[in-house]
Amino acid sequence: MGQETAEIWPAQSNSQAGQSKSDRLLGQGFAFVGRQHHVAVGDQDFYIDLLFYHLRLRCFMVIELKRGAFKPEYAGKMNFYCSVVDDVLKHATDAPTIGLILCQTQNAVIAEYALRGVDTPIGVSTFELTRALPTRLASSLPSIEQIEQELGGEQGSE
Repeated sequence: MGQETAEIWPAQSNSQAGQSKSDRLLGQGFAFVGRQHHVAVGDQDFYIDLLFYHLRLRCFMVIELKRGAFKPEYAGKMNFYCSVVDDVLKHATDAPTIGLILCQTQNAVIAEYALRGVDTPIGVSTFELTRALPTRLASSLPSIEQIEQELGGEQGSE
């Protein structure tokens, strides 16, 4: 389990506690699916930091939490996770999975190059979230500032 995930999203004793935190973090309409959600691809195991399902948008949302600055390889990993969720978990009537990469610091130019040509809706920062997501989706999701504020209150001192 990634240490950043454990610090930001401590283990919950029941699903109601997880749902309460997801309501505060993301707003209403999100159902908490799992933390360090296991997916097997080929003979390898992978773990999605946070997985949600948005009831109104009818889509999964993959969230990866990263310490430090955004790195280009994060976009490839997120695209991989969204593709796996779309193939393994998504119902035929669901909308495509949305990916969100949360980093402590951002570089919009690096994120822009890393996400150019990627069809999967992936947000890295406020700039990327509003550019990458269609307006109807962006208006249904919290801003990066809202998520960072909520996460900042959970992290304590590091």
